[in-house]
Amino acid sequence: SMELWTEAAELGSLEALYCLGLAYMNGDLVQRDEAKAAEFYAKAAMQGHAQSRNNLGCYEGQKGNYDRALKHLLISARMGHKDSLENLKKFFKAGLATKQQYADALKGYQQAVEETKSHDRDEAKRLGY
Repeated sequence: SMELWTEAAELGSLEALYCLGLAYMNGDLVQRDEAKAAEFYAKAAMQGHAQSRNNLGCYEGQKGNYDRALKHLLISARMGHKDSLENLKKFFKAGLATKQQYADALKGYQQAVEETKSHDRDEAKRLGY
């Protein structure tokens, strides 16, 4: 599957870039390589993949690069990524993010969620689709 993900990534698939990043981060099918994982996450994040942006923020946070981590998490939270908002809450509680940063992220998250709401989608979710 690494070959297929690589081919799909070369053809522009953001999801494939994300999957390659996951594979390298977790050592699935390849030798674990966090730096290479971060490269794939960064490529996908630069093109708007929120989960990759969140993962990049987590990676930077684990390395102690809190300013960089915060920037990535703020961007992905404003894209409507719930895990990023939760990670920002942890940063805030740990004193690594300001109240204003968390409030801005929460507002951006709520706006992104509102923009993607639709009656049909809500009804389909209610019906189990």
